[in-house]
Order: sequence, then C-alpha cells, then structure tokens
Amino acid sequence: MKAIRYYRYGPPDVLQLADVEMPAVGDDELLVRVRAASVNPLDWHFMRGAPYLVRMLAGLSRPRASAVRLGADMAGSVEAVGGNVTGFRPGDDVFGGLENRGTLAEYISIRHDGPVLAKPAGLTFEQAASVPVAGYTALQALRDKGRIRAGYKVLVNGASGGVGTFTVQIAKALGAEVTGVCSTRNAEMVASIGADRVIDYTREDFTRAGPRYDLLIDIAGSRTLSETRRVLVPKGTLVAVGGPDQGRWVGPLSRTVRMALLSPAVSQRMTFFLARQNPADLAVLRELLDAGKVTPVIDRTYPLTETAEAIRYLETGHARGKVVITV
Repeated sequence: MKAIRYYRYGPPDVLQLADVEMPAVGDDELLVRVRAASVNPLDWHFMRGAPYLVRMLAGLSRPRASAVRLGADMAGSVEAVGGNVTGFRPGDDVFGGLENRGTLAEYISIRHDGPVLAKPAGLTFEQAASVPVAGYTALQALRDKGRIRAGYKVLVNGASGGVGTFTVQIAKALGAEVTGVCSTRNAEMVASIGADRVIDYTREDFTRAGPRYDLLIDIAGSRTLSETRRVLVPKGTLVAVGGPDQGRWVGPLSRTVRMALLSPAVSQRMTFFLARQNPADLAVLRELLDAGKVTPVIDRTYPLTETAEAIRYLETGHARGKVVITV
C-alpha cells in the first residue's frame, strides 16, 4: 500500500510517498480503507523535529522506525474486523484517529474500542476526516479547561483556523456569546459559522476593544500574557491552545512556563493543554455534527501524492478551516 513516510527531519520535501506493508489486524482491531485524512500542526512539528522537545518522543537525530508515520485524523470504510470485534463490520463508514499517527496512508488498523465511530451520515469523508484533532481540541478547551457555562462571553483569538472554526461553533452550541478574532479576509466566514461579533485584528486591537470576557481561547498566541489578561473579567479564564514558536527547545510551550510563573500572582485562571483522543468525546462531536450545530470548514483538499504541498500551505498560518488529504 501507499503511505506518507519521513526518514529525516526537515521541511516538507523530506516527505515520501512510500510502498509499505499492509497493517496487521489483531483480534481487537479494524482494518480501515482510508478515504480522507487531514493535516495538523502536530504533523509539521514531527516532520521538522521542532521544537527539540518533539525529538525526545520521536528520535534525537532522526525519527525512530516507530515514528516515521504522519496523520492523526481519518475517515474511511471498514475492510476487515478481528475476531473479537462486534460493533463494526466490513463496509461500515467510520471516522476517528490515531494518537500514534499514521492516517496518511491507504489503510490503517485501529482498536475497535479506540477513538473510532460510525461516520455521521450527512458528512462527506473529507468533512468527517477534518473533525477529530481540531474538534477534540476545541471541545476540551471550552468544556474541560475553560469550564464554559451558558451565557458566558467567550473570545476566540484565531477564530478562522482549523481549531478556531470548531471552537466558535461548539461555544455557540454550549450557549455562549462568542466573539471571534481574525483577519479581514476571514471575517465574513467567521460570522457565518455563528460568531455574534467579529473583530478584525488588522483594524482593531482586541485587547483594547472594551468588552471583558469570561473565557478567552487563545489559539493564535499573538499577544503577550499581560495584553490577553486585559480582556478578561477578574475571575476569567485564559486557555492557551497554541502560539508562535519561540525557541528551538520547547517552542510554543515556553508560554506555558510563563503562565505557570504568573498564575499565583493573578486572579485569573491560565492554563495550557494538549488534547487527547478518546471515544467519549468523539461521540459528543458526532452528536453535535448530526444535530447540525457544528459544520466542518474546509479550506483546501490535496491528493495523498501532494501531502508535502498541503503541509507547506498549513505552515503558512493562513489556512481558513481545515486542510484535507484525499486518499
């Protein structure tokens, strides 16, 4: 089968469309024919081995044999099931992901009790493949870290990207009043997915705009902690989901250190987290999708043969919604 592999760290040019063996299917696993996958910042961090903290997981000088796969989201059709599998059968359309990566391939094997569920009937494979990582991140940032409540005033900095578009919609579904921060070219789209107010950061400084928010989901990480705290009510919460790379060693995680040092001295809660895939949260996302409360936003699609170009585009930071790979 064909799969994307990388055997050294570097820019997208290091990616190869390789011939590899079909994955084995254990008694508790499904063999899935991947129809679509999506790319995430996680992919380029592992591809580049940057920040260096990534290399502690993937290999110091070059990726280990177990770490040469990329892709954590997918949608496809079940080809075969193991002897202990009862909830799926060949022909079922499914979506989900792999925490150990590898969905940028024609086939994957995944545990039947892992983060995989029947694909929402109203979604294409491309739409379904765009959901897991970005959807988990948005849901867990709002519900678990932000402790969102109906009526909360929520600000989403970086509202037009993959995580941002899900955050705006899920916050609205949970009863919040949502303000999205984005550029001029994306303002209309962010409003169309449910934002009550849109701030164009090229024309207005959202840290001085006046309103105060109960919760700030900061995906862009474009302002200092003191500036972002300024938009919060005294007992508000800042959830940092991403941010610019600062330094070769820990990259965006350097912000976490500053937040930890500052937290004891301020009244607001500040937290950073990395989302985890799990079946329960995938079920929550599917319920929102089935109800029409969340609709994936896809910027571009690329064939598997052009995965390098897809990641190159994602790295520009200008993707509007998700970037999807068709397989």
